[in-house]
Amino acid sequence: MNIAVVILNWNGVKLLEQFLPSIIKNSSEATIYVADNASTDDSISFVQNHFPTVKIVKNTTNYGFAQGYNEALKHIDAEVYALVNSDIEVTENWLKPIIATFEKEPKTAIIQPKILDFKNKEYFEYAGAAGGFIDKYGYPYCRGRIFETIEKDNNQYNDSCEIFWASGACFFIRSSVYNELNGFDSDFFAHQEEIDLCWRAFNKGHKAVYISKSVVYHVGGATLQQGNPRKTFLNFRNSLLMLTKNLPKENLYSVLFSRMILDGIAGIQFIFKGKFSHFMAILKAHFSFYLLFSNTYKKRASTQLKKYYTIKSIVYTYYVKAGKIFVK
Repeated sequence: MNIAVVILNWNGVKLLEQFLPSIIKNSSEATIYVADNASTDDSISFVQNHFPTVKIVKNTTNYGFAQGYNEALKHIDAEVYALVNSDIEVTENWLKPIIATFEKEPKTAIIQPKILDFKNKEYFEYAGAAGGFIDKYGYPYCRGRIFETIEKDNNQYNDSCEIFWASGACFFIRSSVYNELNGFDSDFFAHQEEIDLCWRAFNKGHKAVYISKSVVYHVGGATLQQGNPRKTFLNFRNSLLMLTKNLPKENLYSVLFSRMILDGIAGIQFIFKGKFSHFMAILKAHFSFYLLFSNTYKKRASTQLKKYYTIKSIVYTYYVKAGKIFVK
């Protein structure tokens, strides 16, 4: 199977220096690419001088995560794309179970490995953990991570199973499916574009799975820290865009209305915590969403599958019932 490991980079020479060697060492089955988003540091020359076997694709500007990959992948020919963050350390034989699954299961379009925390390797990592799901209102959560509660890896998710979404930190997808879906939605720029892509794949009848036999370690927040108001803006806005595109028609407006209320509550909480910049980020996210609503609605596919969630409200389960651990 022809597989391309593609690392999106923007001014990340230090991350490339630290993490690219593990990918080169453990990825003999793949061709490795660095897709550069018009870096102004010496990322390109560093890769050329120290890792000459790595191919480089140069984007003309910093397109962000979504469009950055869309542009780069136009120049890469492979059966499977492995989209890997620049702050990922991979392990020996990490590609073998992924390739075996793609070859054995033709209906599987998207795969995520087990993602553990590079800084605390006994624990799952926030971005993806052991595979993602969403609740009725579009809130994402993972096996191994619900909101800020992260589980220790006690082999409780040492399995292979179908999931709803795979983390963009380490995201495998058949190129035919990526092209069928026209890739990531560039309006997202970054954050939750992978959930949107998985949801669109789900609505087309494709399957996403988690494979625990493939293990990677993720630093997390290396490009945009969790406490950055820009991250708050993107997460709140993009979640609303994703819901507008993918919700079943009969749920669309009731769920969006509920989310407006819940987002308002989140904003008030930020005020009480003294995080006024995050409150403003939510306001800006909503105004941006209103401006994009008409164009986003036009992107809706002809069919949206009804059973997209496994739990009605992860917010209620987590904050009211104190359900901190994943239960399907």
